[in-house]
Amino acid sequence: MGGPGEPPDGTPDGAAGGNEEEYRSVVFDESFVRAARLQEYSAQERLADHAPPVRPRPSGIRRLSRQALILALLVMLAFATAVYLGVRNPDLPSVGRRNADPVRVTVVPLAPQEAVPGASDPERLYAASPARGFESGEKGVTMPPARRTEHFTDGQVIAALAAARDYVIGSSLDPKVLMGDATRSVRVLLDPDQFDQFDRSLGETTGGAAADGDRASADEATAPLGWMVRLDPTRVRLADPDIRVRGTFRVAERNAATLEVVADHVFVYALTKAGEGSGGEDRVSLFTVRREVRMRFDQDNLRLRQVRVVSASVQAGPLSCTGDPDQVLRPLLAGQRAGDAVPPGTDPYRAASPAGLCGTLSPAAMPRL
Repeated sequence: MGGPGEPPDGTPDGAAGGNEEEYRSVVFDESFVRAARLQEYSAQERLADHAPPVRPRPSGIRRLSRQALILALLVMLAFATAVYLGVRNPDLPSVGRRNADPVRVTVVPLAPQEAVPGASDPERLYAASPARGFESGEKGVTMPPARRTEHFTDGQVIAALAAARDYVIGSSLDPKVLMGDATRSVRVLLDPDQFDQFDRSLGETTGGAAADGDRASADEATAPLGWMVRLDPTRVRLADPDIRVRGTFRVAERNAATLEVVADHVFVYALTKAGEGSGGEDRVSLFTVRREVRMRFDQDNLRLRQVRVVSASVQAGPLSCTGDPDQVLRPLLAGQRAGDAVPPGTDPYRAASPAGLCGTLSPAAMPRL
């Protein structure tokens, strides 16, 4: 008797039953059917007018790749739109940014009451003056410890102090800047909003008088001295490249978006007459400049390490009070006198604010030989 499911008379000759062992390993399960590249139309679909008997099955991998590509394109389009709106839209200004106001500049010449002391050795003059304990060059421009404020981190305060220090050094200690041979090294340290103002102030030096013949205002006439220390190269030259410096930096918040740094330094320059050699007969004198520069920083300034100069106050001597200082300082040299009446003495080594347009250089500020 045949087994279960077998014909009573056994498997007919030539039927496939004899070869079923050969195909037992082939299982046409659901996953196998789904993986097929071709699919036969259903009976309902075959009733319609279809030329081919089968249709290709869509690939799952191909569908997934197409979806990923579309998603990537959408993300890229959204990112490009955000960048375009943030960079190109003029209606979205930077936080805390505003148009640069004119720099306020005050220059007070300090006239000596007697002849300017001189010597052949700059070191002798330094030792006999209040600058005897000052450091020379960049070593004298030191940064205070950085402390965070309410809205600015330690790192941002350090960035502001570092930028302010670079500006003080570049605008007060560089011999090329002092003698009018270079200005770009100072310009590149500024907020770009102040470039035009900087260029106009220096243009006054070479552009001559105004077209209408009017005299420039006090701030316009002295604007270059607000950006940097400038000496008259036709009158003086540096007798010692090691300029003596001492001063401080003060940090404070103006508001949640603006940090302010005030640099208050005394610079002492050893000068001699321009054009002379370095012979022993050359007499050297000291020229003292007290310079207070107020600088402000917004987020962009801190990130790019740029300063925005707000104001500058300069007390300098020995100078003559006859004739206002314009674009350069014209120091009195060894043996020269002011020769004019001056107000009560002002000592640039002390923090007293000047009260007039000219002052007297206190004898205490001069070398005592």
